[in-house]
Amino acid sequence: MTADMNKENLKTKKTVALKYNQNTDQAPKIIASGEGSIAEQIIKKAREENIPIKEDKDVVQVLAELNIGDEIPEELYTVIAEILSFFYELEELQS
Repeated sequence: MTADMNKENLKTKKTVALKYNQNTDQAPKIIASGEGSIAEQIIKKAREENIPIKEDKDVVQVLAELNIGDEIPEELYTVIAEILSFFYELEELQS
């Protein structure tokens, strides 16, 4: 999940959650998106489920323009691949 965690103004906080199954998906997909209190709820749920969160305002701005169910655009493949790789490494260290 990526988030713009701007504490100064809750209304501008945006969050986008991604899901990727390398066995079935061609690219990561948007599974949740929101701003303000909806963003807070998405972040809270991710924390409850121990889903890693990456803060990246620029990535969130691009992803927030997409619809739920959309695959990420090709221009973000490298950035998202780096984020996912970091998450996979964290998961391995924790197991």
